[in-house]
Amino acid sequence: MFENIEMRVVLGNLLKETLEKDKKVVVLDADLANANGTLKLRDSFPDRAFDVGVAEANMASMAAGMASYGYKPFITSFTPFATRRIADQIAISICYSNMNVKIIGTDPGISAEFNGGTHMSVEDIGILRGIPNIVIYEPVDAVQLFKSWDAILNYVGPLYIRLFRKDSKIIFKDDYKFDLFKADILKEGKDLTIFASGIMVEESLKAIEELKGIDIELINVHTIKPIDKETVIKSALKTKRVVIAENHNIINGLGSAILETLENNPVPSKRIGIPDRFGEVGKMPYLKEIMHMTKDDIIQAVKELMTSK
Repeated sequence: MFENIEMRVVLGNLLKETLEKDKKVVVLDADLANANGTLKLRDSFPDRAFDVGVAEANMASMAAGMASYGYKPFITSFTPFATRRIADQIAISICYSNMNVKIIGTDPGISAEFNGGTHMSVEDIGILRGIPNIVIYEPVDAVQLFKSWDAILNYVGPLYIRLFRKDSKIIFKDDYKFDLFKADILKEGKDLTIFASGIMVEESLKAIEELKGIDIELINVHTIKPIDKETVIKSALKTKRVVIAENHNIINGLGSAILETLENNPVPSKRIGIPDRFGEVGKMPYLKEIMHMTKDDIIQAVKELMTSK
């Protein structure tokens, strides 16, 4: 149903349906509606779909104010502008007051490609993980985004959606059942666990195809905060080896969340992700290579763990 469709198209369609059904839902953009697939909402909902201009902090404050009057705001921008630029407004105006605001940050990590290092958020999860009262969710494909929408709408409180906005490899089938607070076991195994999120789920699947003779468990951790501790601990204790693959700085992202969860049950581990550096201009294959985020890097990490004592 979702083959060859961009995630931002799915997002725009879901928001349109939601605006039609619920008069309390509003959408706020910061001069990037065309890029994020929300521009056409203004034609049908001129009184509930707004462009605040290049004023992201103002957008967050407006959303918090609207939420305090019972509205249900969605704010959208590129990931660095939806997190790094407005960290104080998220912390105080939205999360401290526990406002029902949904924050959508698009083009996370290296997926910013030709927008380069300034637009390449390597730190958004790290920033938001340290703020109480917020859920951090990263859908892996269009099916998961679609299936998660009811849970997003029904969750009352601050929620951050880390959205790859372009075409994504379809991982899930149409009968997939979504649980916001439970990670997805994509493949069971006994020798080693790969915990992955976002675009790194596809790289992990490619790696597993080539790792013959190693029984790998693959878990898609779509909700990074609060993390599914039960699934993480159970899998790590079973396989005794862990690789974590993410499209984020290896510091304070999914890898840190996994290892913090395992602090009382430590196992040998390796992290694949952006190696504590800023990004640069380039296409994703090139960026994955220079950041050591390819399937081959995952394969190497798995083999090193399998041969270590």
